[in-house]
Formats: sequence, C-alpha cells, structure tokens
Amino acid sequence: MGDNQGGASLRKAIKLRHAVALYVTSVIGSGVLLLPGLAAIIAGPGSLLAWILLSVASFPFAFTFASLSSRRPESGGIYSFAKEAFGKRIATVTGWLFALWVITGAPAVSLIAASYLGYAFPLDRPETLLLSSLMLVTSFIINYNGIVVSNRVQLGAVVSIIALLIATVIASAFYVRVSDFTPFLPNGLLPVGTAAALIFWSYLGYENVSNVAEEFEDPKRDFKRSIVLSALVVSALYLSVSFVTIGTNAYRTGGNIAPFAVMLSHVVGAYGASGTAIIAVFIIFSTINAYTVGMSRVFYAVSKDGGFPRVLDHIHPRTKVPDRALIALFLPMIPTFVVYYFLNVNLETALLVPSGAAIVVYVIGSAAGVRLTASKEEESGGRRIPFLPLASLAISLIVLPFVGWPLLFSAVVCVAALFYSFTAMGKQESGN
Repeated sequence: MGDNQGGASLRKAIKLRHAVALYVTSVIGSGVLLLPGLAAIIAGPGSLLAWILLSVASFPFAFTFASLSSRRPESGGIYSFAKEAFGKRIATVTGWLFALWVITGAPAVSLIAASYLGYAFPLDRPETLLLSSLMLVTSFIINYNGIVVSNRVQLGAVVSIIALLIATVIASAFYVRVSDFTPFLPNGLLPVGTAAALIFWSYLGYENVSNVAEEFEDPKRDFKRSIVLSALVVSALYLSVSFVTIGTNAYRTGGNIAPFAVMLSHVVGAYGASGTAIIAVFIIFSTINAYTVGMSRVFYAVSKDGGFPRVLDHIHPRTKVPDRALIALFLPMIPTFVVYYFLNVNLETALLVPSGAAIVVYVIGSAAGVRLTASKEEESGGRRIPFLPLASLAISLIVLPFVGWPLLFSAVVCVAALFYSFTAMGKQESGN
C-alpha cells in the first residue's frame, strides 16, 4: 500500500479559465512558428486545406477524452480510461508509455527552445544545454509549489501567447496579397496529404488536461465547455498564422525560424529574429509546464495501483501536489540530457521516440473510449456507434507506422511494463 492512504488529497482548484489555459498551452507549441512555413513549402497555398483538415480531425480526440473525463474525473486521464476498459495490466503499459513520452520528450523540446535562442543570440553548445535544463528545473519548482501557482503561470502564459500571435497576424494582414494564393495547388493535391502528416503533431495535447480531471472544481460542467473554447482558439490561431504566412509570402524566405521572424518584424521591426526566439521559448516553456502538471498526475495514479513503486503514492500535506511523483518525473530527465548531449542525438530521433509513445497511448486511449462509450450505450438500452472514439482510433492507427524504427523504444517499454505487472505487481497483489 502507498503511504498516502487516508492522508492528503489533491486540491480541486481548476476552473474553466484554467482548463482553457492548460488545453491551449498543451497543444500550441513551437510548431505554430515553424510548421505553417514548412507546410507551405511542401503544398503551397493548398497547405491551408491540410490545416483545416487537421483542425477538424482534432475534434474527435478532444471530445473523446473530455467526455470520458467528465463522466468519471480521475487523475491519470488515458491511464484511468485504460484501467476501466481493459484492466490494470494494460493500464500499467499505458503509464510506462507516458513515462517514456515525457522523460524523452521534455528534454527534446527544451533543447528546441534553446536552439531558437541560439539562432538569435551567440550561444555555444554548453550554454544551450544549460538554458534547456533551467527550463525544466523552473517548471519543476513551479509545480512543486502547487496547482494554484501553476494555474496562475499557465493563465498568464496563454494570455501573453495569444496576444503576441494575434498582434503578429493583424500586423502581417496588411501585407497579405491575393496573388500569393495562386496557383492554389502548385504541386497538385498529393502534397496536401504530406503536409497534413507533417502538421499532425501540432494537434497532440488534448489528452493532457484529462490527467488532472480530479482537480477540476466542476468537471461535468467545465470539461466540455473548455474543450469547445480551446479547440476553437487553437484552430483559429493555427489557421490565421498559416494564412498570413502564405499571404505575405514569408515562407519563401527559407530556413526554419525565418518565416515567423519576417512576420514578427512587421510588429517589432529589425528585432524579428530575436523576438521570435523569445516567443518560442515562452511558448515551449508553457507547454513543458502544462505537461509537467499532467504527467505528474499520471505517475501518481499509476503508483497508487502499483504500476510504479507505491512509495510515489504521496501528496504533500501543504501544497497538495504529488511531490514524489514530480521528483520521479524530473530525475530521469538528467540522464536523458546526458545522452542527447554526448551522443549528439539528432532532433528528428529525439522527437520521434516520444512521438511514437504518444501515438501508442492515443491508440490505447481511443480503443478504451470505443469500449467505454459502447458499454454506456448498451447500459442505456441504445446501440449508437461510438463515432468519435472510432475516428480517433482510426487516425492514430493510420499515423503510427510513419514513426518508423523509433517505435522499437515503445515496444521495449511495453514488454518491460508487462513483465513488471506480472512480477512486482503480482507480488503486491498476493501480499494484500
């Protein structure tokens, strides 16, 4: 048994505005600065179709997870759905995949943030590594001080991010020319599909808020309201940035960061590159902070059931956060940094490993959604097809093979989790 039985509980402090802030910062990452330009290079103005397609396709994921969380608000999100649908062993696999996702992914995206700074300012490699690690340490400190502190940081971050992006879009709109949208499909229709596959990753993140469902003040009321507002905000931001990227011809400047830097120069003049770097760091830090909140609750939920060592099942009596789960989330990132730094792991691999784990988690979560939704319909005497979870499952399965060989890391973690569930968990259950 964990040592939190009968002790402190998580604080219910998430209101509608905090949920929207968590959703938006979980989904909006550095991709909003980078991918509109890359997608336009691939498919031309027709890349707008890809953004519209992905905006629509993101709704099944968003509503599936929000509906399941409002029905039964527990910490852990997809982990909890998997436990209810398939039992503890599959849930344990899900928890371990979450661990792979965040332990390999957070250092990777923090390095991306530091690389943006390195683009605009003279930084050597050790300085870049130091800045990356400082972002993770800061997020840990914020979250260790409680969900209320974290809520305030996320709310301030999302307001600032939206304001900066809107200012850039409005300023750039005066430079949009209709002629830059023709020919609309310069390379045909097929590249639109390629662009859609590229920008799929921009819409991951809707599952993260489900991880903190237990801390909502009114989950039945606020989950669906927050997901509608968040999905509209996220889609509007992505589409508007893509529109002005094409309409101002900024994507033809080349490079990864240049298109947004060109547009931001309409707001801040010659400081476009440095401004873009600062905004990128701000956006990525808010994403890291949002995932630190959510993933620590996954660690806590898994440890309560014995999928991780039960010593992690502990709530700090003052801050009401899963303090040991936070520490367990943070410490393994240190060796990940060491590996990335000394082996000079390329960015593509560093991102595909956590992406593979994320998509497998989405497969399990969507499958759980299909089963739980179908069971609910049967209990109520209905036979309606669970369309949204099925759509989520289909999209996840279609995208999964494109991860390639980095999926081996997820496969190894799945095997290790099953082994643990049959050995260590088995002993714990027999001991009880």
